[in-house]
Amino acid sequence: MSRHILLIDDNANDVELALTALGDTETAPAQVSVALGGQEALSLLRRARTEGALPDLVLLDLKMPQMDGLAVLDAIRAEPGLETLPVVMLTTSGEGRDIRESYAHGASGYVVKPLDFTQFREALRTIQAFWTTLNRVPRPS
Repeated sequence: MSRHILLIDDNANDVELALTALGDTETAPAQVSVALGGQEALSLLRRARTEGALPDLVLLDLKMPQMDGLAVLDAIRAEPGLETLPVVMLTTSGEGRDIRESYAHGASGYVVKPLDFTQFREALRTIQAFWTTLNRVPRPS
């Protein structure tokens, strides 16, 4: 069964690394869509909801211009049909304040991007395996 991940990140290098890591798995690879900012991501999610094709997981960067990750998360949690969508913050910030705020805004998880690619790939494989295979969330009826 194909799994779908929406990656929301404004950094082209981080997007490329994530796509490489997620595509380089021994398990069934996930289909990955990319949004380079919050407004684009919300448009994609609204369209996916209308089409009945929501992603299984959203990976969301915290530090983005125009609309930061917390604002995107707030919009997702306020949007009917998206409120239970798993959203994992995937960011370079390990600051306690950022972690607390992310959970307070409704994050499903918080992962600090490892600097080493091997560790980054392993982290993404673990996230993908849990959130797209093991975890179950209610789906809109």
